[in-house]
Amino acid sequence: MTYNAGGYGPAGPPPPGYPAPGYPGYPPAGYGAPPQYWHPPGYAPGYGAPGYPPQFGLPPVIKPGVVPLRPLTLSDIFNGAVAYIRTNPKATLGLTAIVVIASQIVALLLSLWPFAFTGQVASTLDGDEASTEVLVSWMASSLATAITTGLSTTLLSGLLTVVIGRSVFGADITIGEAWRRLRPRLWALIGFTVLKTLALIVWFGVVLLIVVLAVAVIDGPAAFLIAAPLVLASILAAVWVSVMLTFAPAVIVLERRDIVTSVKRSFALIKSDFWRVFGIWLLAAIVAQFIAGAVSIPFSIGGQAVLTASATTTAAMISMVLFSVGGAVGQIITGPFSAGVTVLQYTDRRIRAEAFDLVLQTGAAAGPQAPADSTDDLWLTGPR
Repeated sequence: MTYNAGGYGPAGPPPPGYPAPGYPGYPPAGYGAPPQYWHPPGYAPGYGAPGYPPQFGLPPVIKPGVVPLRPLTLSDIFNGAVAYIRTNPKATLGLTAIVVIASQIVALLLSLWPFAFTGQVASTLDGDEASTEVLVSWMASSLATAITTGLSTTLLSGLLTVVIGRSVFGADITIGEAWRRLRPRLWALIGFTVLKTLALIVWFGVVLLIVVLAVAVIDGPAAFLIAAPLVLASILAAVWVSVMLTFAPAVIVLERRDIVTSVKRSFALIKSDFWRVFGIWLLAAIVAQFIAGAVSIPFSIGGQAVLTASATTTAAMISMVLFSVGGAVGQIITGPFSAGVTVLQYTDRRIRAEAFDLVLQTGAAAGPQAPADSTDDLWLTGPR
């Protein structure tokens, strides 16, 4: 006897491991093996009774926090970078606002130094040649501003790394607790940032010296044929190294490693998946810059309008204040997003390279009743 495609024959004995007829949840009489959408009571869809292997699907994805604990897609990473801001705004936007506003105030005061303590700024704005005093003051204030901005960015990145490390498990964290967790790792994080900056300065300094020597020794088109490929190669090498070092800060903070092993660890995680890491890193940078530029447009227009209306020292100071406010607003909005993308990329690489999702799932198994800091040590691995 035959039956139509998709139909079921007369009732027969249940498959091994399935409950007997009359058991709650057993298919109605007249059906044979349970259809693919049926599952016994008390078991997740896709699983049979005890002792019967899963046949009808995959296990449900565990998502205790902002991302599912499995290999992450681009949308998972970007959505998670936004979700952790929304779920814990005090420790993300609030923390970012505190650090950014404090650093912007210091940077603004340092930038205004040449305007406030030299009497030649107005004449310089009018087109006169700047004096040595103005140039020295400007260079000193610019250097101090760059140092202040770099330190504040490093501090903010470390604090947000702690925050999103907790958000992966759905746990909240206060600003004070984030600072206490980061404090033992702060000097290593600052040291890494300083060494990276010095390495880039030395690298481009050597390239510039070679270009200058080439132009001085070899005149004409030959100098360009030497200088142009060298400059292009140096830029590509700097980008490659920067991408390969992307995870080093997260390793320093979450795995509590020293600078050297953190650099090696970052290279080891990225080298087999460079282009994916680079693509997400580049896309996140473009998105962040676009948003920061969009929100700072009104302040930039206001600053330019003030300078156009009056080329005085007061007008220059007002315009710089407006530019700083616009930059601060943009950084407050985009800073947490950029930090979130980096840490979630790091998490994804560990999941793909080390089956780290299984480790994360052990932390999620305790549920929301577990202490918030109970998952901090799950990020650790290897010698520290």
